[in-house]
Amino acid sequence: MLKKLLTTGIIVLLILVASPKAAAAQTASSEIIVIDAEGIVAPAMVEYIQRGIRVAEQRGAAALIIQLNTPGGSLDAMTEIITAMRASAVPIIVYVAPRGAWAGSAGTMITMAGHVAAMAPETLIGAASPIESSGADIGDTLETKIKEALRATLRSLMEGRPPEAIRLAESTVEDAIAFTSSEAFEVGMIDILAADLADLLRQLDGRAIHMPDGSTRTLGTAFAPLVELGPSFVEQLLAVLTNPNIVFLLLFLGVQAVLIELGSPGGWVAGFAGAVSLTLAGFGMGFLEANFLGLIFLAIAFVLFILDIKAPTHGALTIAGSASFVVGALVLFNSPGTPQFSRVSVPLVIGSAAIMGATFLLIVTFALRAQRAPIRTGKQALIGRTGSARSVIDPTGYVQLGGERWSAELAPGGEAIPEGARVEVVELRGVRLIVRASGDADQPSGSVTPEN
Repeated sequence: MLKKLLTTGIIVLLILVASPKAAAAQTASSEIIVIDAEGIVAPAMVEYIQRGIRVAEQRGAAALIIQLNTPGGSLDAMTEIITAMRASAVPIIVYVAPRGAWAGSAGTMITMAGHVAAMAPETLIGAASPIESSGADIGDTLETKIKEALRATLRSLMEGRPPEAIRLAESTVEDAIAFTSSEAFEVGMIDILAADLADLLRQLDGRAIHMPDGSTRTLGTAFAPLVELGPSFVEQLLAVLTNPNIVFLLLFLGVQAVLIELGSPGGWVAGFAGAVSLTLAGFGMGFLEANFLGLIFLAIAFVLFILDIKAPTHGALTIAGSASFVVGALVLFNSPGTPQFSRVSVPLVIGSAAIMGATFLLIVTFALRAQRAPIRTGKQALIGRTGSARSVIDPTGYVQLGGERWSAELAPGGEAIPEGARVEVVELRGVRLIVRASGDADQPSGSVTPEN
C-alpha cells in the first residue's frame, strides 16, 4: 500500500513539474511574429527581415508574417532576403498590406519567396524589370542576362502554381507589368486575399505548409497571439540614410558646411560636420538609383561658390553656382527612367539652392564690406587719429587718445602744442606717438574729444 502511494505521488509530482514547461512550449510555439517591412529594398530591410527570421526561429514561433510595402530596390539586397527566407526553419507568410501598398520590382520576388503569398485588397504587385544604377535602361546583353536570371528565380519560387500564374509573373520582369491583388489571386499568383491581419490568420488556420527541407507544417493560427517586432535603432538609421530626400539634405548640408569652413578657415566644427554629412550622403547614394553624372554639376557649383568667396564678383558666381546645384541635384536623383523611390522632392531642391545662394550672397556682401573698411587694429589703427594734449608738448609731452594716456613727441618741423589743444598722430615709434597740431575739420570718426 505504501509503495502504491509513493508511486502515485511521484507520478503526480512529475506531471505538475512537466505541465508548466509543456504549457510554456505550447504557448511559445503558437506565437506568430509580425514585422512591417516598408520602404526600399536596401540593407536596412535586409537586416530587419534577417533579424525577424532569427527571432522567430529562436522563439519557436508558429510562423513569421512579413507585412510588405515596397516600390523595389537593390537586386543584391533582394537576393540576400530571398536566401534568408528560403533557409528559414519557420514558415514565412509575405502579406502585401495595407490597402494601397505595392510589392514592386524586387518586392515581387520577395512576395513569391514566401511559403505563403498574401495580399490585401487594393494593393499591387509587379513591374519588376531591372534598371541600371544610373537610372537609365541597361544594355541589351546585360538586360537579357539579368531578366533571364530573374525569370528563372521566379519559376523556382513558384513551383506548384498554375502555369498561367507563372507566365504572368514572368511578364512582370519582361514587360514591367503590374497586377492588382484581385487579378493576382484569380490566376493563382498569390495564395490568399485577406482584408487585414485577423482575416489572414483565419484563412491560414489549418493550412499545410511544405517547407524546403521536405517537411510539412500545419498552421494553427485561429487563436495565435501576434508578437510585433519593430525595427531596431540601427535598422531605422539605415532606412533614413537610404531616403533620397534625407540623402539630398545631407549632401546640401555637407557642401554648405565645407564652403563655410573654406570661407573662414581656422575652425574645425563646420569642416568636420561637412565631412560627416558628405560621407553619410555618399553611403546613401550607393543604395539609390542615382545618376552620378549629376555630381559633375554639383562639383561645378562647389567651384563657383569657392571662387565667389575668394574673388568676390558681387554675387554673379553664387547665382550661377545655385543654378548648377539645382541641375546637378535633379540629374543625380530625378533623371528620366529613375524609379520613384529614388526621386527627390523638386521643391526641396529649389528651396535648398535658394537658401544656399542667399547665404553666400550674404557672405560675399560682408566680405566686400570688410575689404572697404579702414584698418582698426594694430599700428595702422593709431595713425591719423586725433586726441588732446594733456601737457605742453615741446618737443615731448603727453596726449589722451582713445581713453589712454600716451607719451608724445612733436613731428619734425612742428610748433609747440599747448595743453588741451587737439593733436593728430602721424607716426608711432615704439610706445611713443609722433603728433602734430590738428583742427576739428581734420578729425576722423572715432577720435577722442578732449577732456576739460
